[in-house]
Amino acid sequence: MSARVIVIMGVSASGKTTIGEALAHKNNFLFVDGDNLHSANNIEKMKAGIALTDGDREGWFVNIINVANKQLAVNETVVIACSALKRKYRNTLRKGIKNLLFVYLKITFEQALQQAAKRKDHFMPVTLLKSQFEILEEPQQDEEDTITIIPDSTVKATLSSIKIN
Repeated sequence: MSARVIVIMGVSASGKTTIGEALAHKNNFLFVDGDNLHSANNIEKMKAGIALTDGDREGWFVNIINVANKQLAVNETVVIACSALKRKYRNTLRKGIKNLLFVYLKITFEQALQQAAKRKDHFMPVTLLKSQFEILEEPQQDEEDTITIIPDSTVKATLSSIKIN
């Protein structure tokens, strides 16, 4: 299999990091948490409960694309956790990254609230979940590089539903 970039996407608290780390570990891929690629300014805004604008995200996407392409250049598959909530965000990544697969973790607002309440020391406050669901544009059928997964109660069961060829 040639190297590829697998973006685990969804709203905050959907399990992107947990599933991404587990998928990477299972397949001996590199895992990168997109949260770590945000600028300090973006993190401060989110900590303050201020939703990011499209302009705020531009540099973030550049960082994600750079990390992805660095791995592809050395023929290494990378799994990246990145919300990619709007189609135009996914299109930005598509334009910048070849051999890309999105895995959308589809959860309800109530599930996200429950999961977010369990997290410790995360900069994204629960109050921003509503804004994430408001801007969410779920992947459509014509986005053929995307698979939708409804996370199971266990990481192992969720991983078994993610088919990467």
